[in-house]
Amino acid sequence: MTKNKNSNESTYISEIAVHGLQEKKGNEIVRVDLRKLQASVTDFFVIAHADSSTQVRALADSVEKEIYNSLKQNPWRKEGYELGEWVLLDYVDVVVHIFKTEKRSYYGIEDLWGDAKTENYQSA
Repeated sequence: MTKNKNSNESTYISEIAVHGLQEKKGNEIVRVDLRKLQASVTDFFVIAHADSSTQVRALADSVEKEIYNSLKQNPWRKEGYELGEWVLLDYVDVVVHIFKTEKRSYYGIEDLWGDAKTENYQSA
């Protein structure tokens, strides 16, 4: 089964999300390309972490602001913002995961998609 999504748009959204994370010094930013995997539910995961709940929320705010300013899109779903342990911003074709450092290593979400192509990014 082939996905019939606009992959150019999802690539662009994921790039904007990476930029938003870089702007606020997200740690170990990774973009996971899931488009070629049969069982994927989205095109990209963008993953980063921060040392405090305050920074997790700042990263989420930055991603939301960058995507809204560029495309006038709000996330379809937003989870975990209040606690700031693991914030999920769901843009349907792109899902952004922002973890507190210890939560990221505990869940190891990148390891679940070992067949996917990953790209690593440095903060600005």
